[in-house]
Amino acid sequence: MTTQTKEKTVSTRAKVQAFGGFLTNMVLPNIGAFIAWGIVTALFIPNGWFPNADFNKLVSPTVTYLLPLLLAYEGGKMVGGRRGAVLGSIGTMGLIIGAKIPMFLGAMLVGPLGGWIMKKVDKFLEDKIPAGFEMIVNNFSIGIVGFILMLASYSLIGPTIEYLNHILTIAIQSLVSTGMLPLAAIINEPAKVLFLNNVIDQGVYYPLGMQQTLKAGKSIYFMLASNPGPGLGLLMAYTVFGKGAAKRTAPGAAIIHFLGGIHEMYFPYVLMKPLLIIAMMAGAASGILTAQVLGAGLVAGPSPGSILAYLALTPKGHFLGMIADVIVATVVTFLVAAVILKADKSDGDDAFETSVATSNAMHDAGKKTVTQTEPYQKISFACDAGMGSSALGATTFKRKLKKLGVEDVEIKNYRIEDVPDDSEIVVVHKDLEERMKKARPGMRIVTLTNYLQDPVIDELAQEVVEHHE
Repeated sequence: MTTQTKEKTVSTRAKVQAFGGFLTNMVLPNIGAFIAWGIVTALFIPNGWFPNADFNKLVSPTVTYLLPLLLAYEGGKMVGGRRGAVLGSIGTMGLIIGAKIPMFLGAMLVGPLGGWIMKKVDKFLEDKIPAGFEMIVNNFSIGIVGFILMLASYSLIGPTIEYLNHILTIAIQSLVSTGMLPLAAIINEPAKVLFLNNVIDQGVYYPLGMQQTLKAGKSIYFMLASNPGPGLGLLMAYTVFGKGAAKRTAPGAAIIHFLGGIHEMYFPYVLMKPLLIIAMMAGAASGILTAQVLGAGLVAGPSPGSILAYLALTPKGHFLGMIADVIVATVVTFLVAAVILKADKSDGDDAFETSVATSNAMHDAGKKTVTQTEPYQKISFACDAGMGSSALGATTFKRKLKKLGVEDVEIKNYRIEDVPDDSEIVVVHKDLEERMKKARPGMRIVTLTNYLQDPVIDELAQEVVEHHE
């Protein structure tokens, strides 16, 4: 593969990651509403824990109106501010009224579209409004454009999305009916370790899962890519059969992954030995097959993908299937990964990763020493969604600095695209470096490979201390 082809591939992956991050940041602020709906569904539907005809009336309107409108509002706000949020919601109302299915996919399209249109309209009207007419122009512009977008959504966009949704549903249902659904793991697992997990979950499985839950009270789609079992099995295999830093850090990573639901914890362990993707696919496929056979499902999307979230969102009568799904996925992944790790006679992979990370840190530190003479004020940690691995990294680094006597540096975690412009350093996983460069050109980026134990972090901490002496 030529250098140009590699750069193009990395750039494409960064764009897909950014798209996944955009979807995630449309969904994450509203996860509480989705979970609330899931709890109502689990408790009060006819086959729920406490069937209640009155409370059951909350289920359908919430999933039909509230949840899509929340997604649309957030998406419009991200692109076009509050006016964009309102316009996106107006357009989505047209989708909802004109469709026969919950319009999650439509909301995630029309919401940002409304924000973009509002942004363009406001830009066009800028400096053209006579003094004293600002309010009437602003109100009527959003009203007129909203009217047009609502009609377009009702008559054109909605039916198109409904048709595409129908095609996608048929394709996945064909996998279910033929018993081939476990093959989804072949796509899911490689995508996850490339930090594209949010594209799959928020973009495909969650909308389909909500539709299925509305009819059946649960959905297996919520379990296809979020199962914490494969990651646990991999990290347990590293704990027993790994070497060097990977073996030492795997137990802590396993706890954070399984209980905290931060799946990014195990991604670097797969990337160290790419052959382990076979173990991940085998474990995930086995878990999906188990869930399918036992009829397991969740009532809402588990975010984060923690075993605690799984337990909380499992409907009455399906705990056996859910637990069996996770256990089987864990055991199969562990066994396959154990064979791969034991067969690997090399002892230099971890050392190589460490040396590369150390070299990068020294290189970065050397560059910064030339220009940075004052104490650092702001260091940011970033990841895809800004709430998982970056939060863990920021907390760990803050504690490390505190032990070294430095407490006056602002250290926070962000989504990549939300990193403040005045950050002096931004820390990301090495596979997100390209996306970070596109989001903040010229900003100093420090990359790491392991969130729990990485020499890059130690080097950076020492550099911060030296600048504060």
